[in-house]
Amino acid sequence: MGHTFAEKLLARNAGLTSVQPGQVIDATPDLVLSHDNTAAIIRTWRQLELPRVKHPERLAIVLDHAAPAPTTQHAQNHAEIRRFVAEQGISHFFDIGRGICHQVLCEEGLIRPGMLVLGADSHSTHYGALGAFGAGIGRSEVAALWATGTLWLRVPESLKITVTGWPGEWVSAKDIGLYIIGQLGADAGNYASVELHGETIAQLSMESRFVLPNLMAEMGVKNAWMAPDQVALEWVRSHQQDATSEFAAHFFSQAVYPDPDAQYAAEFTFDVTELEPQIACPHAVDNVVPISQVAGTRIQQAFIGTCTNARLEDLAVAARILHGRRVHPGTRLLVIPASAQVLRAAVRRGYLDTLLAAGAVIGPPGCGPCMGNHLGVPAPGEVTISTANRNFRGRMGTRDAEIYLASPAVVAASAVTGCITHPAELE
Repeated sequence: MGHTFAEKLLARNAGLTSVQPGQVIDATPDLVLSHDNTAAIIRTWRQLELPRVKHPERLAIVLDHAAPAPTTQHAQNHAEIRRFVAEQGISHFFDIGRGICHQVLCEEGLIRPGMLVLGADSHSTHYGALGAFGAGIGRSEVAALWATGTLWLRVPESLKITVTGWPGEWVSAKDIGLYIIGQLGADAGNYASVELHGETIAQLSMESRFVLPNLMAEMGVKNAWMAPDQVALEWVRSHQQDATSEFAAHFFSQAVYPDPDAQYAAEFTFDVTELEPQIACPHAVDNVVPISQVAGTRIQQAFIGTCTNARLEDLAVAARILHGRRVHPGTRLLVIPASAQVLRAAVRRGYLDTLLAAGAVIGPPGCGPCMGNHLGVPAPGEVTISTANRNFRGRMGTRDAEIYLASPAVVAASAVTGCITHPAELE
């Protein structure tokens, strides 16, 4: 009997011949992520009274959740983190302005197929787009990893999701992800390893692929995986100025693929040929409907950003829709690029000039208002349509505000009309 991706990777990491779902192993991650929450982790780690972290070369710290610091407390946290980074000799440190942690680590070439990446952020599932096992863990678990370099993990059950068909022009990976979550439910993947297969997945651009493993965190999964291929290689290589001739061979050297006869806890197939843009309505990510059911809903704020949708192709489609148009009076459009690299590329290609001419407000690379403590928090009673991954009550910092989730194309079109709008209506 064959094994799934998660079973094969975790067995190799633990030095075992094979493992089974439910088995507990001692895992040694290749990379450990933390962000602004590093300040709290430092305080926990200090209680262990250890002089040095175990593997500083395996740590990555990105300041992105409140960047630049909006309050004195955030500034103090950032200052404490910078001192810790210098003290411990942590080379993979990315200060304010570099961008959102998940985007940055992928751009920097720190994520490769077959890696085990554990992060103090629930959307660490993101790294599955490059064939890695990415999983979110708690702050105390990160402190334990700093101290010992290892952490116990339970081998997850595996789910196989196959996506077939090619959707229409205005249907994106975001719509596919929301549709899957809406069909299966927000708790369908609790502590499961999700594998994404199918012709549709293989045809997606790399920037679109990142959307799906990231969104799978909203289904409760432990990790989400896609098969690493030439598309993944070329995307990573395009971001590496010093890529050598051996880069390709090294990139795939540790890649792990499930066996053809692997056994899954459940298998699902979705044909997205006839799919229309999807909207997650307040206040749950699985409260998903076709756009036709909520078209015309008045909005006060439109937000394009976050680790789910703030890459170059997202800004490109927004600029395409907003070219020659203006943001609707009474509606705000906030655009926050995922990284400094994305920001520079958008400037070079003229996307930001188009967005600014339309009346958009551009924020510094980072998470922005996604978690509700920085740049763009809505007022009570206001409605935001967002490219983010969460819309539960109070997510953007205001309990008495509503959040709809949608693709960048739908968000941009809605910003023009002041209500939820299918992009095709503007053509």
